[in-house]
Amino acid sequence: MRSPWIVGVSGASGTPYARAVLGGLLDAGEAVDLVVSRAARLTLLDETGESIRDAHWKDDLGAWLGRDIATDDLQYWPAGDLAAGPSSGSYRTRGMVVVPASTAACAGIALGLSKDLLQRAADVNLKERRPVVIVPRETPVPRSHLVHLLELHDAGATVLPASPGFYAGAMEVQQLVDFVAGKVLDAIEVPHSLFERWKGELGSGR
Repeated sequence: MRSPWIVGVSGASGTPYARAVLGGLLDAGEAVDLVVSRAARLTLLDETGESIRDAHWKDDLGAWLGRDIATDDLQYWPAGDLAAGPSSGSYRTRGMVVVPASTAACAGIALGLSKDLLQRAADVNLKERRPVVIVPRETPVPRSHLVHLLELHDAGATVLPASPGFYAGAMEVQQLVDFVAGKVLDAIEVPHSLFERWKGELGSGR
């Protein structure tokens, strides 16, 4: 039985992170259900020049991700479809990643607003005690956002800010993006080779 990871893309800047996470999941042979919020469509257009149309989602996602889309590997659900599979706890999933997660998305999920399918799916996965990873990107962080992130943590989510590491000697932006995507995949225990892991230094005393 198909049991996908749900990936929610909200309107915060950082769509390259979403692309890298999606690529990593698909490369690992994982099934994915994708939800892109209305605001995220505008951000995607601004950051990449690509658009996602509900009626042509397979072609549009193929252009954005740079790969052929097989229906069994990747399923797209319109954000306004609150009758979609991921809106129900009886719909089998492995968990959910929200990347990038805007302050509005974090607040909506923390408060259980379920104003669109992205928020509803996250709420469902939290209540079903499935893994949920939230990737906030906003900075600086006001108190209200910190409170919502703490509420998400207390509800069982992993809060994983988009904070790339530099110790692997990244020389290109994509390497920094891949570092964050790799940390996301680590959090949900999906194997990847997106970054070089720290192995320690002999004689460092660490």
